[in-house]
Amino acid sequence: MPYPQIDANQIRVLPLDQRKSYIQIEQAAIDPSAPAPDPGAMGGQIDRLAQRITEARGSGASVMLVYGAHVIKNGCGPLVNALIDAGHITHLATQGAGIIHDWEFAYLGRSSESVRDNTPDGRFGTWDETGRWLSLAALAGAAEGMGWGEAVGRLVCEEGLTLPDPDELTNQISDDPASDLTGARADLLNTMRRFDLKPGRHEVAHPYKQYSVLDASCRNRVPLTVHPGIGYDIITNHPMFHGGAIGRASATDTRIFTQGVKNLSGGVYLTVGSAIMSPQVFEKALSVANNLLLPEGKRVQRHHMAVVDLQDGGGWDWSRGEPPKDSPAYYLRFCKTFARMGGTLDYICGDNRAVLANLVQRLR
Repeated sequence: MPYPQIDANQIRVLPLDQRKSYIQIEQAAIDPSAPAPDPGAMGGQIDRLAQRITEARGSGASVMLVYGAHVIKNGCGPLVNALIDAGHITHLATQGAGIIHDWEFAYLGRSSESVRDNTPDGRFGTWDETGRWLSLAALAGAAEGMGWGEAVGRLVCEEGLTLPDPDELTNQISDDPASDLTGARADLLNTMRRFDLKPGRHEVAHPYKQYSVLDASCRNRVPLTVHPGIGYDIITNHPMFHGGAIGRASATDTRIFTQGVKNLSGGVYLTVGSAIMSPQVFEKALSVANNLLLPEGKRVQRHHMAVVDLQDGGGWDWSRGEPPKDSPAYYLRFCKTFARMGGTLDYICGDNRAVLANLVQRLR
């Protein structure tokens, strides 16, 4: 017998524009053409990183940018977009919050709420448009074999999505029940019936999409993959949240991400403000990439990993390898994980805004 659970249909959601949001993207956004701040001691590291990226793109190797949500909240979206538009980045990856803030900025122009104020009143995360459109993008995208990043990117870039006719979905399911897409099609069909969603075009304006990394990745056909945790993100607090759709779309993203890692020999893996998701996803993808390459007598090698974060690195030079256990740097878990992934590693300890602004300036 199943354990008792809530009825998600009883969750009361509110219009997103009623939420007090703390970050206005027009005020927070960093202009890529503006002079970059003095990088201080990071200057030499950023110089070398820019040179490595230039060499990697010249050789056709991957340049992967993996980032946490604060990169978006800090107004760095335009900086990332400048790197995408200039062709410096071949792959982007983030977690669920990374696309949630990006989408809210593109849709409403503001994001970020108070956990302290809203949770006691049962309002934290219960915002209709965010949960509705990001869930629908996953459902519709999964039914087409898309990853979540591509599906939400299409929603922003095309300012809406198209839902198929229920009869068409029913015929696809019955005609080919063994298809890899059957489960996703059934999920979409069930959701459309439960919420009385009409087939056809659903327009969703995104008046601030010039700030959106989702939009830039879609326009430039640069993969942006999403690696969430089920139950981690505010869209969980919406009746339309569908763990199966998120799981399917993110599983597709995992395979796309690994394809990028497979081409990382001589390339650059730049991780900014992602101390948990990035190293954990990367170590699995690197192992699978080598698993696929070894029968050809190859493996991922000569790759450079640059880690950007604010945590004190203990003054350790990670190019020397893993520090001893009596060094505080030994307990910088994310750097230690990357140090065990072969290649070379550099830890750039500083504000992500300053690092990315200076990187854009140097690559320009």
